Amino acid sequence: MNRFHVHLNVSNLDDSIRFYSQLFASAPAVVKGDYAKWMLEDPRVNFAISTTGRAPGIDHLGIQVDSGAELVELGQRLDAAGSTVVPEPDATCCYARSDKMWTEDPQGTRWETFHTFGDAVTYYAADSTCANDGTSCSPTAPAVTPDSARAGGCCAPASACC
Repeated sequence: MNRFHVHLNVSNLDDSIRFYSQLFASAPAVVKGDYAKWMLEDPRVNFAISTTGRAPGIDHLGIQVDSGAELVELGQRLDAAGSTVVPEPDATCCYARSDKMWTEDPQGTRWETFHTFGDAVTYYAADSTCANDGTSCSPTAPAVTPDSARAGGCCAPASACC
């Protein structure tokens, strides 16, 4: 079953943890010095917050899937929607290891689709080409054109990453 994902940038992690813990009537499933995540069942959402240097507010939205096959299917749907799809295989981000695909909707809202398959001890990989600003896992904008992204199909990397 898919899970909706929301990631917010916050200015004060402790205050935000208190607020969202009350709102969700649940403590976060993961808490780090710069990050917290709730894996809620009602509503079914992966809700994450972080203090990683970006302006407070919505960082990105997404859909978390349970398998690689579901990620491929979702990538095909994104490709059919006409968006540039930027694959990010074996990414270390948000204290997890995942295969991801990034895109933007027509308004410029960033969308992350991903399948998580392991934990990580860092927020992002220090050598990640996607940590463009050194503080975030998500690319700020696709570095590939729609044509080059589709050259090998929706899920074929056009470059090493971003």
